Amino acid sequence: MAKSSRLSKRKEREVFGDPDRGPLMSVRFAIALLLILGGIAWILYYYFGIRPTDGFGSIGSNGKVRQPGGPSFLADLEGKNYLIGFIALFLGLMVSAHPSTPMGRGRGVVVSMLACFLIGLLWICVFYIFLTGNDPKDIPILNDLGQKNLFVGIGFMAVGFAFATRWE
Repeated sequence: MAKSSRLSKRKEREVFGDPDRGPLMSVRFAIALLLILGGIAWILYYYFGIRPTDGFGSIGSNGKVRQPGGPSFLADLEGKNYLIGFIALFLGLMVSAHPSTPMGRGRGVVVSMLACFLIGLLWICVFYIFLTGNDPKDIPILNDLGQKNLFVGIGFMAVGFAFATRWE
């Protein structure tokens, strides 16, 4: 009597909706989405909700310095809010570069890698084209970061390299 072929113990424990593609949602992917969306929300809330309209230290029409809105502990952080938001965004992207997520396997790796590279390149190009010179244009978020925009663009490219390590 011949033995029936059995899958390895690891394969038996994995339950996939589609055996070729893997699960669409996993705990890792949920955490990654939470970090990505949380980082974007943190940056947008700070820029549009807390930061004074013309930036910190700006003087309003009444001659007084404009005060930030929102919770005071977030206003006290000032520019560090961008750091918190971008770290959460990049960390979420790095977590999603795992094979248990849709972005970390198959075509998702290539699409995510190229998207991160292109976003980083565009971020730096937009900064150099529109925000340098004597009359910088007001592009939300980029106008507050100044030379730190280079770190953001390079950060996107570094995340692209994290996806590149998963490419087969």
